Amino acid sequence: MAPQIITDKKGRKTGIILSIKDYEKLLNESEELAAVKAYDKAKAKKQTYIPLREAIKLRKRKKNVSA
Repeated sequence: MAPQIITDKKGRKTGIILSIKDYEKLLNESEELAAVKAYDKAKAKKQTYIPLREAIKLRKRKKNVSA
């Protein structure tokens, strides 16, 4: 089914009618794009990582100092 464009009395586009198939395709593509953008944003952050064992040791030390 071809999309049907809804216009007002002045001919301005105000809406569209899509088939369920086309709507679901757009929805899936939108979700995929959002995931890609979130991934790109996370990769762009400057982060440093430390090994898990070292992180546990640091946490234990901080806990002992504050106790």
